[in-house]
Parts: sequence; structure tokens; C-alpha cells
Amino acid sequence: MNSKPQSFTILGVDPGSRITGFGLVRVSQGQIVHVSHGVIVMDAGGGFSGRMLELGSAFAEVIGKYRPDHVAIEKIFLGKNADSAFKLGHARGVVMYEALRGGAQVFEYATRLVKKGVTGDGGASKEQVQAVLKALLRIDKINRLDASDALAMACHHAYEMQKKAVVGRAIEL
Repeated sequence: MNSKPQSFTILGVDPGSRITGFGLVRVSQGQIVHVSHGVIVMDAGGGFSGRMLELGSAFAEVIGKYRPDHVAIEKIFLGKNADSAFKLGHARGVVMYEALRGGAQVFEYATRLVKKGVTGDGGASKEQVQAVLKALLRIDKINRLDASDALAMACHHAYEMQKKAVVGRAIEL
């Protein structure tokens, strides 16, 4: 029986073709601790393929700096604009590639599921999610909603991993 508490770093990602949010948490002995958060803003003048190259390079730096064990990324959703969905898919692909290349495991979650997991309401506003995260992670300010969406992704993944650990321990009994 493995009673040793697991410790790992999770990088949550809110991908976008112009702005990508990221948020890092560390899970240790059942506690979720804020590490960092921010956004990657791509140069709008670089054209779409240039922005994807810029995203890959910047995200590789984030991966290299923090060495996350897990990367939790937003699942693709089809809205009213197919072109936007395709661009989001490309950004997700770049992020997933760099995460895997950096040695992280990749997990995907639907936005509504993440909002429900963090706030209790799958239809919560971005501002509501941000307010809950500031209280949960004991941080004063999250400058961008993209970053708080990414932190929500990381926290939700932490909850999922904690649930799996509890179920695993129950099965061992």
C-alpha cells in the first residue's frame, strides 16, 4: 500500500490564437498552492502562422521554466464561428505538442465542467470564477480573465487527481 503523499505541479491553459492564459499550481499533501499565472500575448501583426510560432516558442519557455508534471487544457467547443473554432484548435495543438515535448502528461476538460468544479455552477461568469480562485488560492489579484480561466483549469485538475487518489486508497482497503 502506497501511503506516501503525492506532490506534483499542474499547468492550466486557456488557449487562444491571440492570447493564451496559463496558471500553475502545486499540489502537495492535499493542499493546492498558487505558483504563478500570466498570459502569452501574440503579435497581432505576425499573421496567424506567425502567432502560432510565437505561441509555441513562448509556451516552450513556460514549460522549461516550471517543468509541470501535468498540463490541463480546455477542450475544444464549437461555437457559432467555425473559423474561430479552427484557430482555437490550432492553438491547442501547439500547446499540447510543447507540453508533451516537455515531458508533461496532458489532460482535457470542458469549460462548463471546470466552472462547476471550481464554483459549483457550470454557468458561472468568468468574474465569478476569478473571485473564487482569488479566495481559494489566497492571491490578491489576477490581472487577466485568461489567466484566471487557466488557473481554474489547473485547480479543477487538482481536484480530479485528489478524487482519483481517494478512490484508489479505498480500493486498496
